[in-house]
Amino acid sequence: MTREAILEGILFAMGGAVEREALAEAMEITPEEVEEAAAALKASYEEGERGIRLIRLGEAYQLCSAEGCYETLIKLASHPKQPVLTDVVRETLAIIAYKQPVTKGEIERIRGVSSDHAVNRLVEFGLVEEKGRQNSPGRPILFGTTEEFLRRFQIEGCESLPELDAEQLADIELQVESETASAEAAEREQQEMVKVEI
Repeated sequence: MTREAILEGILFAMGGAVEREALAEAMEITPEEVEEAAAALKASYEEGERGIRLIRLGEAYQLCSAEGCYETLIKLASHPKQPVLTDVVRETLAIIAYKQPVTKGEIERIRGVSSDHAVNRLVEFGLVEEKGRQNSPGRPILFGTTEEFLRRFQIEGCESLPELDAEQLADIELQVESETASAEAAEREQQEMVKVEI
């Protein structure tokens, strides 16, 4: 049996991601040979228009369904749990992905508004997790992305995230300023209403 076939069988049976080193030890080959087998298996799936894909998550490999299968899979699943990422949640996820490890306080300084709900949703969706605590007063929790984040967005690691150009950064800053101004205006309006009632 070829290395590719053995690798395929292991990944299929394990279901989740398997570290390259563990695969090398189990298959009794070098990590480099695991990479070669993975590259060959990945190419065979893509060339044959198969419904399975081999993805790399950091130093691990996993089998997953091809994107073209998602809609059909959702129809078959009795309770599909596809996280719905609102603009606020996506923006918070982007900040965490690019700035990790990062505290809620740092996220809120960048966004200009409270981010408790967005961070909690991302943790619930399994896209973000606690990465320890910052060595500062209060020891705030540090957040970072998870393996599920890499899997969901099909990237090998956070170093593979696309670089933001100047125009994108300017757009983000404008959006944050707009949200901050709206939040401040709403707060002033509420304070005025309280004064009138008094």
